[in-house]
Amino acid sequence: MQILLPPGWPRPKGYSNGVAVRGRMVFVAGMIGWDAQGVFHTDDMAGQVRQALQNIVEVLQEGGARPEHIVRMTWYVTDKHEYIAAYPEIGKAFRELIGSFNASMTAIEVAALIEDRAKVEIEVTAVIPD
Repeated sequence: MQILLPPGWPRPKGYSNGVAVRGRMVFVAGMIGWDAQGVFHTDDMAGQVRQALQNIVEVLQEGGARPEHIVRMTWYVTDKHEYIAAYPEIGKAFRELIGSFNASMTAIEVAALIEDRAKVEIEVTAVIPD
């Protein structure tokens, strides 16, 4: 993976502005904070993020990919203030499940998600190197 950081730009905290990769692509649909049976175990933002990340890891494994192969993440959150307030717990879950992070990332606040109890939806693209 080549991190794309134009000269003179400061290094973003927790993500990259862009990356360049080669290999087999694995696309993971938006994962929300319910388990494999579609059951929510919490309405807590950090708890739902942890579950969504766990779901992502499991789908990646099915495609032969690992978290370090993630090159792009898009996060949809229903409340940016709740999301920001949960940063410490989200960061802990992220480090435990995903590890270090150099992928490009976008976070978007949305009015709602399709599942009423969902507070976050995360989609990823991973590339398994040639």
